[in-house]
Amino acid sequence: MSSTRTGTRGETVPTVPSAEPAATPAGSADVPALLERGRTLATPVLRAAVDRLAPPMDTVAAYHFGWIDAEGRPSDGDGGKAVRPALALLSAEVTGAPPETGVPGAVAVELVHNFSLLHDDLMDGDEQRRHRDTVWKVHGPAQAILVGDALFALANEVLLELGTVEAGRAARRLTAATRGLIDGQAQDISYEHRERVTVEECLEMEGNKTGALLACAASIGALLGGADDRTADVLERYGYHLGLAFQAVDDLLGIWGDPEATGKQTWSDLRQRKKSLPVVAALAAGGPASERLGELLAEDAKSSDFENFSEEEFAARAALIEEAGGREWTAQEARRQHTTAVESLDEIDMPAQVRAQFVALADFVVVRKR
Repeated sequence: MSSTRTGTRGETVPTVPSAEPAATPAGSADVPALLERGRTLATPVLRAAVDRLAPPMDTVAAYHFGWIDAEGRPSDGDGGKAVRPALALLSAEVTGAPPETGVPGAVAVELVHNFSLLHDDLMDGDEQRRHRDTVWKVHGPAQAILVGDALFALANEVLLELGTVEAGRAARRLTAATRGLIDGQAQDISYEHRERVTVEECLEMEGNKTGALLACAASIGALLGGADDRTADVLERYGYHLGLAFQAVDDLLGIWGDPEATGKQTWSDLRQRKKSLPVVAALAAGGPASERLGELLAEDAKSSDFENFSEEEFAARAALIEEAGGREWTAQEARRQHTTAVESLDEIDMPAQVRAQFVALADFVVVRKR
């Protein structure tokens, strides 16, 4: 297991071992190619679905996805990492089906994911996403809510209009994942108003908020390809633990990430008083730094001037989190969850190349800057 860097903001976090050479046929684990395949196959179907929305929701959604700018001109905006579509297409190949079989699942998962982003940005007061003003900032809160609701409805429509038994099974799992995602967001909001949250509570929240939908993405293509429930369950377990690893890295980037890479403010999660894993782990660690951090955060919760804190004040809190061990613990947790995700793949048969690609995607999720 390789080490984790703990230096200045903007560094890559955390490192993990690559797949064993024997499990990785040459040229089979090209992650950029997997991500691009997901975008190439899913985007036309995604755009066609969004085009069904009534005006102005179609335009607002197109802005959110980066297809147009705030004035309605065509744009080459950053559409995100595209991990979920890549997983959906790859999971179809577990069953021997072509990746195209997973396209409706990839689109449905992307629609649900973006429904959650639209609502999360509004609830969290985030003004920037993917280096642009968020939808609620440009088009207003009402449009952010309505377009989010519309994307959720479209997700089920895209699946159910296939009219197959496999699509019905996929839709049931997507609905359950969406309910888990909403539960996680509710937990996240409630934790912001509590002085202390346990590590177990934080992991449960993040498993709901991030793990549930990645679990669905990792299995939905296989379901559309006719996989049995056992195969889908194993792929969901891979995706769930991958989601926990993904969120642990997000939590690190939410405090120490480079704004140029993340598209968010410096010390973003600290500004929002988020009880993310580094904060919760630091508070649970004990010792002088942990105690001082607890005192400061308790004072912050009562402060009427919190929004005007200086960079130095947020930097001081981040330093205490690191001194108390919260940063290192979270990096280790990302590696633990990564290992659990990868090991789960051994429970089912799949082509060696497909397994290598699942492993490569897991490595990509845990080693990134945004």
